[in-house]
Amino acid sequence: MNFDQLSSLRPDLAFIAHWVRGESQVLDLGCGDGVMLDYLQSDKQCAGYGVEIDDAKIPVCVARGVSVIQQDMEAGLTLFADNAFDTVLCLSALQMMKNVEGVLRDIARVGREAIVSFPNFAYWPHRVALLRGRMPVSKSLPYEWYDTPNLRCATIKDFEELANEVGLEVLECVALHDGRPISVLPNWRGSLAVFRFRKK
Repeated sequence: MNFDQLSSLRPDLAFIAHWVRGESQVLDLGCGDGVMLDYLQSDKQCAGYGVEIDDAKIPVCVARGVSVIQQDMEAGLTLFADNAFDTVLCLSALQMMKNVEGVLRDIARVGREAIVSFPNFAYWPHRVALLRGRMPVSKSLPYEWYDTPNLRCATIKDFEELANEVGLEVLECVALHDGRPISVLPNWRGSLAVFRFRKK
């Protein structure tokens, strides 16, 4: 898979991929169909593993040539030693975790750096939906309140505070919309929050 293919499939992943150094060891938590690792392996000569719990996604990863481990990441990452990876990815999966703090600590333990992304609940259409008395439904939060896999709702400022409490050093924070960075009023206009961090 090349960059143009990744951009057309997932513009958010295409942006995030530029933070991952070539030829690095990568762990992709909640890797889904393996599209990100497929790109990193073929275009940036990275190596690593995906972790995914969904039965239906495992054969898709294997077909892409992605080494995948079927496991619930909330059960812990004891399979992996401290600093085993250059970069740990947890993209649009953190909001589905019960123990976000524990997952973040584990991510910081096994990776020298980490990148997480999650839907920004402070995105302006979400605020408007709440003002109208409805739970938000959008491209970044595509589920109804009664069938959503999302357990947590967070904003960019919320994550900054949690990162500080957990002892993480935020290296970069970007708000994206349709894969493009938002520089003006990011917590208002960005539908996806992306953080790059490491343990302090």
